[in-house]
Amino acid sequence: MRNFNTVAFLFCMLTHLTAQQSDLGNWLIYFGNKSLPKNWNWHHEIQYRNYDAIGDLEQLLLRTGLGYNLSENNNNLLLGYGFIHSQNYVDGQLDKVKSNEHRIYQQFITRQRFGKFYLQHRYRIEQRWIEGHDFRLRFRYFLALNIPLAKAEMGDDTFYFSSYNEIFINHEATVFDRNRLYGALGYQLNPKLRFELGYMNQFMNTENRDQINLVTFYNF
Repeated sequence: MRNFNTVAFLFCMLTHLTAQQSDLGNWLIYFGNKSLPKNWNWHHEIQYRNYDAIGDLEQLLLRTGLGYNLSENNNNLLLGYGFIHSQNYVDGQLDKVKSNEHRIYQQFITRQRFGKFYLQHRYRIEQRWIEGHDFRLRFRYFLALNIPLAKAEMGDDTFYFSSYNEIFINHEATVFDRNRLYGALGYQLNPKLRFELGYMNQFMNTENRDQINLVTFYNF
């Protein structure tokens, strides 16, 4: 309980700090996973992304999918759908350009453990229908690392270090889309619930963007 209170305090402090004027973006993220009979699972997530603190919306992302475990908790195939509402500043103007996107995606996740190191690879293909644009196809590769702190393995009441890198590749002439580099302090309360407080930098063709991420993971 003492460790949980420490994490809650850190989350409150971060929310207070990002409420001040800042060049940092703020992403509030929820990832949920529901186990279903016969090795099936239901993935769902909500991401509320802001240019600054809460109130200057950049993007609202709703994503869901139905997955199947090829082996127990280590290899998963998933077919999903995403709805993305974006409000983007264009060419330094004060007014935003709003658009909606519908996305179908397929992914494969494989997990490995080497001693204290927990690795996850995710391969994803996205078919994107963006309002006002033609159809787009994108490929993504995600590599994540979790390392428990002061314990030999992930478990109840465990702090851990989390990091990932994800690269996005387009099928169009401009092949490179973006790269995301992330590092975080995480806390696993129990097998169902964990939290992360992290920093992410997005490297894009024309700009870099920094975000503070508040993430909740819930398995049930």
